[in-house]
Amino acid sequence: MIERKVKSVRALARGLDVLIEIQRCRAASLHELHLRLALPKATLLRMLVTLAARGLIWQRLADGAYLPSMTRDTGVRPDAMDRLAEIASPHLATLSRRVAWPSVLAVPRLDHVEIVETNSALTRLDAAILGPVGAKLSYIHTATGRAYLAACEPRERNAIIDRLRPADATPASSGALDAILAEVSARGWSSRDPAHPWPDRSRADVVRDGRRSIAVPIRVDGQPIAAVNITWPQRRMSVEDIVARHLPTLRAAAETIGREIEASRG
Repeated sequence: MIERKVKSVRALARGLDVLIEIQRCRAASLHELHLRLALPKATLLRMLVTLAARGLIWQRLADGAYLPSMTRDTGVRPDAMDRLAEIASPHLATLSRRVAWPSVLAVPRLDHVEIVETNSALTRLDAAILGPVGAKLSYIHTATGRAYLAACEPRERNAIIDRLRPADATPASSGALDAILAEVSARGWSSRDPAHPWPDRSRADVVRDGRRSIAVPIRVDGQPIAAVNITWPQRRMSVEDIVARHLPTLRAAAETIGREIEASRG
């Protein structure tokens, strides 16, 4: 670089330090950035708001962490799940305002679905706190898992079920699961009911947590890539009431997220 007798822009240098630190860590809270960079939190907030407005970072709803943007070229290697969470995050915020009850966004893993974003932090109801990011949910005993599983192509669905099937599974229990998934596929949304006997990490929690959920898949090019739900305390509303009031809004959010994922790939 040609040497010039001019001063560097201190505010720009600080802003770049913030961006570099977020890219290095992949996720950082305001307090973590304050400790690492020794900048006042008020100054950091202004920088973070500016970086977000320029599309270089985004803030996760679930925990308030700041992450490098995956929807534009920032020099960070894109990650499909981070891209999905970033694109979905503002739509989950809108969903929270319209529905009031919280939601999670979850993606498939080998034997569970994993939460990658939630708008739970936007609600003030302690009884409806969901998450955290990274939490593992059952394919069989949660609405979110069932929504994804029912939307799969048969080969993928059968492979997942084979991983979940206990050694002592009866033909009747296998048939019951097939019937549940067929019903979910036919109507296009899932719930936790009816219960299923196979044990896994979520069955006991679902039985005793006093909640209900409905969920729909998020599709890209016709194939499911994730699922999004609405969860509420069982004592407050019935499944039928939630479906009547909020299913169209939930479906619209899933469809919008899917379309934006498709557009981002172009």
